Amino acid sequence: MRKAVKSAAALGKVGILRDLTEAQLGKILDIAEPLEVKAGTVIMREDEPGDEVFLFMEGRVDVSKNLTLKLGRAGFGRAEKSMTKLNAAQASVFGEMALFGTEPRSATVTAASDCLLYRIRREDFTALCEADPELGLKVVRRIAAVLGARLRKGNEDVLKLSTALSIALSK
Repeated sequence: MRKAVKSAAALGKVGILRDLTEAQLGKILDIAEPLEVKAGTVIMREDEPGDEVFLFMEGRVDVSKNLTLKLGRAGFGRAEKSMTKLNAAQASVFGEMALFGTEPRSATVTAASDCLLYRIRREDFTALCEADPELGLKVVRRIAAVLGARLRKGNEDVLKLSTALSIALSK
């Protein structure tokens, strides 16, 4: 993995920053902290508080959630289940919900390879949006589109699982 280089051109490739001018990208660079994350490192953990978003520049991550499972007669237990694998080309941001509220993280994200990320803290993002509302609106619109797409996919997945369960139970 190459050394983290802060450049507006690199950040301009991130989907949620695509509409920003060079000057606005420079403002993002001022608040973005580059992180080189080694494979196997947990970047964020489900149910823990979070106040930062990660711009995903290079690498691959695993996204997992804890599931409750029936363990025979012993009762119920929890197990971590890998939900999806992401790479920087397909998902340029994760942890974005932490910018808008104080709910705990919804999933665990672990580096599957060495990764280059940029971390932006909620308070820095909020201050930037207040100082430059046009920049804030552009980024928030893009984040809303990302969240909307993920919600639609989640709804489709729930429908598929519900249908499969209904069919299995009817046999």
